Amino acid sequence: MELMVVTLIIGFLLSLLFLAPRFIKSDQTKKVQSDANIKTVKSYNKAAVSLHNKRTDCWIIIKEKVYDVTPYVEEHPGGDAILAHAGDDSTEGFFGPQHATRVFDMIEDFYIGELEK
Repeated sequence: MELMVVTLIIGFLLSLLFLAPRFIKSDQTKKVQSDANIKTVKSYNKAAVSLHNKRTDCWIIIKEKVYDVTPYVEEHPGGDAILAHAGDDSTEGFFGPQHATRVFDMIEDFYIGELEK
């Protein structure tokens, strides 16, 4: 009986030696992944944003956030309307009735930073 108890305890301790590295590795991986998800937010002043006012280089401001929408200019369903406020504040136009609610999700793909106050 004592031999069986000792054998079980030794077996349990040995299994901990093999399983412990898996748990430690898992925790380290999560920490690295969460560290990788930390983003540095850049800030831009209005003068810097205003330089990006062309079809081939188009930034806009929406609610104090800066977006580089250059890749979207040619796809914009409203044609050149997106260029009306290129390099400037587009908040009013963005929240107009012409936009479907899906644009609120789409715009985040173009986010590059915050507008300096």
